[in-house]
Amino acid sequence: MTDYSSSPPMVHHIGREHGHPCWSRHIPPVRTVSSGETVTFDTIDSSSGQITPTSDATTLREFDTSQANPVFGPVWVRDAQPGDVLRVEVIALQTADWGWTAIIPGFGLLADEFPDAVLRIWRLDPGAQRIRFGDSGISIPLHPFLGCMGVAPATDEALSTVPPTHAGGNLDCRELTVGSAVSLPVQTAGALFSCGDGHAAQGHGEVCGTAIETPMRATLRFVLHKDQPWVTTPHYETPPRGLEVQSDETAGRYAVMGIEDNLLEATREAVRGLIRWLVETKGLTRTDAYMLASVAGDLQVVQAVNMPQYSVSMSLSLGVFNETGMDSG
Repeated sequence: MTDYSSSPPMVHHIGREHGHPCWSRHIPPVRTVSSGETVTFDTIDSSSGQITPTSDATTLREFDTSQANPVFGPVWVRDAQPGDVLRVEVIALQTADWGWTAIIPGFGLLADEFPDAVLRIWRLDPGAQRIRFGDSGISIPLHPFLGCMGVAPATDEALSTVPPTHAGGNLDCRELTVGSAVSLPVQTAGALFSCGDGHAAQGHGEVCGTAIETPMRATLRFVLHKDQPWVTTPHYETPPRGLEVQSDETAGRYAVMGIEDNLLEATREAVRGLIRWLVETKGLTRTDAYMLASVAGDLQVVQAVNMPQYSVSMSLSLGVFNETGMDSG
């Protein structure tokens, strides 16, 4: 990474009042930075404040999806032009003391099989490493990251913040935690970077449609590159992982494979299988199993060449069944 120690860069701040519900190059920037400078963002949760620590499932009946997934900014990066690459380094992340996970009717990988609204409120200790999954004897590691990091699109059309694009956006990639960096292809002058959608933990796939959603303070450093034409979609780097990060992996994993001639159906089959295993062997309800798969389970494409069948696995660390060091939630 670039060394800025000889000349400490300016630190900027963007507050919660600078949220917006779409990606657009016509949204005026709220801060201007130079390459090497740092910005701290205060973001609200992906419900845009519709869900609070005292909410219950009835809140979801009136949930306004048009307000969901706000992002905060945008930041104008000096000298950024289409064809450049903006590297965003994740310096620090701090969650709120609460979060939520929901099954929202009509949303999620198995929406047709889970039609009822369910809401779980988590109590988070930002200094803790794990959180208890209710009274199930299960705990999961906390792993904060921003679900949304992106730059404005080249089009004049305003784009939803829900689907990702080649310019980034709602990537929901849990690898983008502290020490990681994402490189985004600049689409318009100034780049116009925004971010949001704080997560305290999420599995690869976020299969029920939500992670542990939480307000978050994020500190990001911006580095502009002029000579990386190979970056045409988001690229990212992760830091070396110490043993403390991989502690759950020492317990091994349990995985279910889905095998179908359609990649989506293979994925759904794998998730169904893990849910059934959790229900039959761990005593979870189907809704709790679905949520656990979303916040701690990992999807992986096992093979995509043995046509006509695709193989997808859905796995869960066996370390989540170890109660040592749990916190309430």
